[in-house]
Amino acid sequence: MAASDRHFLIVDDFAPMRRIVGALLKELGYPRQSEADDGSAAWKLLESSASSIDFVLTDWNMPVMDGIALLRKIRSHPRLCRLPVLMLTAETHKDHIILAAETGADGYIVKPFNADTLERQVRRILQRRAQVLAAA
Repeated sequence: MAASDRHFLIVDDFAPMRRIVGALLKELGYPRQSEADDGSAAWKLLESSASSIDFVLTDWNMPVMDGIALLRKIRSHPRLCRLPVLMLTAETHKDHIILAAETGADGYIVKPFNADTLERQVRRILQRRAQVLAAA
């Protein structure tokens, strides 16, 4: 799949952060994007049979449904369980990083971050997913 065909879902309760992440993704060649302001809204988009989301970038701390709850729902859903999920969060405590990994996050970036960090993580996750699919 070409980079420009990938559909990213940016989940964050802070609209300026969604815009920043969206702009960075566009710079990296990923123009197809949707946004949600919390995990519950994101889940509705993902759960929709019309959903074409290929990659989720989510904050941890959000009202209604936080990022770790969203990650748990994604990992427990038969159709979505292999969807790449990158946590973008201000949570720096080691226990949070471990919990995200144990729950199935593909990556974890601490805010603030730059375009290079985002690019490395996204590319690493996509390469790893491609290798898993090729081996299957």
